Amino acid sequence: MLIAMTKKQYGILSLPVIIGALGYFVDIYDLLLFSIIRIPSLKNMGLDEKSVDTIGKNILNIQMVGLLVGGIIWGILGDKKGRLKVLFASIILYSLGNIANGFVQNATQYAIIRFITGLGLAGELGAGITLVSELLPKEKRGIGTSLVAGIGLSGAVFAYFIREYFVDASGNGWRICYFIGGGLGFLLLFLRVGVLESGMFKHIQASENIKKGNFFMLFTNGKRLKKYLTSILIALPNWYVIGILISFSNKFGAKMNIAEKVDPGKAVMFAYAAISIGDILIGFVSQYFKSRKKSLYLFHVITIIGIIFYFNLQNSSATNMYLACAILGFGTGFWAMFVTMAAEQFGTNIRATVATTAPNMARGSLVLVSLLFEALQPSLGYIKGGWVTGIIVFVIAFISLALTEETFHKDLNYVEV
Repeated sequence: MLIAMTKKQYGILSLPVIIGALGYFVDIYDLLLFSIIRIPSLKNMGLDEKSVDTIGKNILNIQMVGLLVGGIIWGILGDKKGRLKVLFASIILYSLGNIANGFVQNATQYAIIRFITGLGLAGELGAGITLVSELLPKEKRGIGTSLVAGIGLSGAVFAYFIREYFVDASGNGWRICYFIGGGLGFLLLFLRVGVLESGMFKHIQASENIKKGNFFMLFTNGKRLKKYLTSILIALPNWYVIGILISFSNKFGAKMNIAEKVDPGKAVMFAYAAISIGDILIGFVSQYFKSRKKSLYLFHVITIIGIIFYFNLQNSSATNMYLACAILGFGTGFWAMFVTMAAEQFGTNIRATVATTAPNMARGSLVLVSLLFEALQPSLGYIKGGWVTGIIVFVIAFISLALTEETFHKDLNYVEV
């Protein structure tokens, strides 16, 4: 159902876009910080190398579950209470969570606090992309959301250099990295005061006849359910690449007989530097093609090229591993486009629900992808199990992309009934 309203026109470098980019910068810093300081922080707490691997993977999965649960909560609240209220509340939660992370004394406390932090982190991207998508005219929203994600994703690079500066060879100083994340979050809270609420949301806010934030609406209509599931599955390669190939590049490197020891924190840094470039570029590629889908097909193919390079690094060097991670990062630089497409497929009354739950469902899918990878290892081995997992993931993603509607020219000024 279309709704009539006038809308203030914002540019791609307007305050909502700039603050959205800074917000996602802090979000990514906090989200990827554990992957970057996983090894030194757990070793500093007295864990041996085997425990660092297994417990580190469990904590990462628990954080992803927090993102999954938080995505549902914040998405519903974003459509019921407003995009800005969600952004404020989620920032407070994940900032407090990061400060608390600096005080944990054992792996159990670490896992609990990362779950709570994950709950908070789940609200930032979806609410931010929804807000920017609704404030910008349709001719500019693809570039605007790409700038938000592209600039924001460089938070992972910043996190790596913060680790390099504060964490020593014994792992001392890792707690400071979390305190910095918490401080950045509260600084962002003050910067966001000047951002206005979405006019589209305000137009339907007072209406009692429109169902807002009804998560179950996505499952009571076959067409909506298909759109929702395919919008999530498109992004499976992203978290297969980040959560398995890059986060555990040190273990893959050892299995491939790479002479030097691979630093997964450095691998994350190179990957996210490239992801930032890819996420900005894909907005312009989409603009050139006048198509969201064509740009996603292109970046999926680039990712496949990166995976082929990655799994042919036997007896190579750590430098080549970092290069492979950069190629993979650039190819998976479609995160903003994936979330933008998810937001564009649904009406204003459940748009925040979709845009917040879809990326967190995709992040949460790392748990299932990890389980698949582990299930394949006994029969196929570590390396072969890794690339077979990749084949399965990409088959699902390409089928989902083929079934997804094109949303480049779509007007977002409507509600779901």
